[in-house]
Amino acid sequence: MKITFIKYEKENNYQIPKIFGINVEEIKEPEQIDEKIEELKRKEYTTIVISDELASFSEKIVNKYKYDNSIKLIITPTKYKT
Repeated sequence: MKITFIKYEKENNYQIPKIFGINVEEIKEPEQIDEKIEELKRKEYTTIVISDELASFSEKIVNKYKYDNSIKLIITPTKYKT
């Protein structure tokens, strides 16, 4: 099982996964989320963690990946700074 996080380059709150040795992939624009998921799927990642904010930019999460048993997407709440 291969696990990774996808983060937007302007996000800074991914230090804990890095400390535990979990791969953290970075995208330059939120609109690249679907391309990055497909790339990671080709690299045989089975679990991908993304923030709800990034997930909102995906057109395929609901209509494609929901029914794809080869990949698990975990959508986490975005931590807003106040």
